[in-house]
Formats: sequence, structure tokens, C-alpha cells
Amino acid sequence: QRSIKPVKGTGRHLRTGSSSKIIRKALTEEKQVSTKTSAADLVTETDHFVENLIISVLKEKFPSHRFIAEESTAAGSKCVLTDSPTWIIDPVDGTCNFVHRFPTVAVSIGFAVNKELEFGVIYHCTEERLYTGRRGQGAFCNDKRLQVSKETDISKALILTEIGPKRDPATLKLFLGNIERLLKAQAHGVRVIGSSTLALCHLASGAADAYYQFGLHCWDLAAATVIIREAGGTVIDTSGGPLDLMSCRVIAAGTREMAMFIAQEIQTIPYRRDDEN
Repeated sequence: QRSIKPVKGTGRHLRTGSSSKIIRKALTEEKQVSTKTSAADLVTETDHFVENLIISVLKEKFPSHRFIAEESTAAGSKCVLTDSPTWIIDPVDGTCNFVHRFPTVAVSIGFAVNKELEFGVIYHCTEERLYTGRRGQGAFCNDKRLQVSKETDISKALILTEIGPKRDPATLKLFLGNIERLLKAQAHGVRVIGSSTLALCHLASGAADAYYQFGLHCWDLAAATVIIREAGGTVIDTSGGPLDLMSCRVIAAGTREMAMFIAQEIQTIPYRRDDEN
């Protein structure tokens, strides 16, 4: 098992090994698949099992802390970020990949205090890569320091995005139109890998230059935001303003110039806020 110390000066550890082993094993097995907000918004028994496992371990160590987790929210728990110490959890990011045995799947855990993101952990289950970031202390992948790309020119950029759960004609037109705008601006390419957290980790490692999405959630963003910022990158709202973790939209980039260019190019795809659900 790999571990990090989430609170400096203590012996408390956040362990990711058990969850990743469960996910790797389940990748090869038959799955019970259900849908949530749309036919493309999937959930499996493994999502629920891993989420319950993570929360139970953390509650034992931190009984006074609050939790925001994907499947608990889908089941009706309130998704409200307060000043209390809060764990923000995505037990299986890339569930559609997971269902199809496509191996780009991760566990994501972020931690916030006073609504400020303090650290994040993302574990790429099949490649055994542990991405970590702590505010003011840098970002790492398996102990190797991460550094974002410093590209500012869209014509030299590789852009990452995700489709989002809504597939109605108006949403698809906006989604495809945004890709078209970036390709017309001569971006080298646009990639969709099926895991927003791992796409954001690729950005943090310098393997891509920018990322944008409408329809992702706070549990997709919390850990990755710390990692990208600590790797030297920028994370903002699609309007060009400060990031709102509950807004279900984001632009992240290695440079602010790249992020602002994308903010000016893309059109908004409307989604409900996480804290309105």
C-alpha cells in the first residue's frame, strides 16, 4: 500500500492500496451497472463499495470531519461545502471506462478546511501511479515532482476535455462546437480519455497544455485542483473568473494565458450546481 501524511506533523496516513486492489480485481469481472442522471451516467456496485470503505476508514480516524462523496450525493446527501474539515471523494472516476474494462480509472480524494483546498490524492489504479499535492508543498507522482507545461500558444497546444453526462441535441451541439473552435484556432489536438481526474493529472505532469469541461463535479475537481496548482498551473472558472468548486465547470492550464484564451473561445454548456442538488 502507498500512503501519504495528509496532516503535517502527525502519524496519520491516508491509504489507497485496498481501494485500488478492489477496483483492479473488479475490472476483470462481470458488473452490476445502473444509471443515474442519464443513460451515460453509470454507477456500479464497486463505486458504492469503495466509497463506503474510504469513508469508514476516514471516519474512524477523523470522526468530527464532514464528507462529500459522489454516490452518497447521488443517493440524496446534501452537497454543501462548509468551513468544517471536509473530505471530497470520487471512489471510481472513469466509471464508464471501468464498465468497459478500459483501464483509465482512478480514485480521487481531496481535503478542504475553511473552504480552502489543502491537499489531494489521485491514484491511477491500473498503472499504480499516485498523484499527490499539498498546498504550499508541491505536487508529485510516485515521489517525482510534477511541473506543468508553460505553453501559451494555442497553435502548439494539446487540449483535454470530457463529454459530460447530458447528451441532448443542444448540449451535443455546444460540446462539438467548442471542439471545433479550438481546432479552428489550430490546437494540435483535443483528447477525451474518460477520466477527468486523470486528464487533470496529465495536465499537472506537463503531458497536455489545458483542460476544460462542463458537467464535472466537485469530487472530480477537488484533489486535482491542488495538484495542478502545486505543479505551477492555473485552475479557473470557464468565465475567466476564480474557480467555484460547486459550479460544475472548469478550465485548467499550465499558463494563465492559455486558460484565458480558452475561456474566450468556448461557449457555456449549462449544468446545475452541485450545491443545488
